[in-house]
Amino acid sequence: MKITDILSPEMVIPELKGNTKPDVLHELAGYLASKHRELDSGALSTVLAERERLGSTAIGDGIAIPHGKLPGVNNIIGVFGRHVRGVDFDSLDGGPTHLFFLLVAPEDSASLHLKALARVSRLMKDPTFRERLTSAPDAVEIFRLIKEEDARH
Repeated sequence: MKITDILSPEMVIPELKGNTKPDVLHELAGYLASKHRELDSGALSTVLAERERLGSTAIGDGIAIPHGKLPGVNNIIGVFGRHVRGVDFDSLDGGPTHLFFLLVAPEDSASLHLKALARVSRLMKDPTFRERLTSAPDAVEIFRLIKEEDARH
């Protein structure tokens, strides 16, 4: 599985506006739903909030991978968002979260869902890559960097 199977250039938000965890989740869900008409933004926001109550999806090093499963979704879909200032996302390391990779999977896709989470996690481990994403000027360059890094792994 490649990240580019999930993410496209128009699914990159270079400047998230929300300043709280719920705001960012709502913003990511709304953006994804605006591009995928089969999604209900409110239902997605609810699923994401429920998942966060189980434990934060902020894995440290400025990264969060919020995720959930929804009926009516046929393939794993995603959106990448960057928050330049960073948000308190209850990260495991206590630091602010800057890079968000939201994944939504079909209800019955346990193995694909886990493969996608593992793929994103592996991709985001490299501190040099994270720094390049943080300093990229726009969505086009962010996607180009993700595509380039994805091809290397």
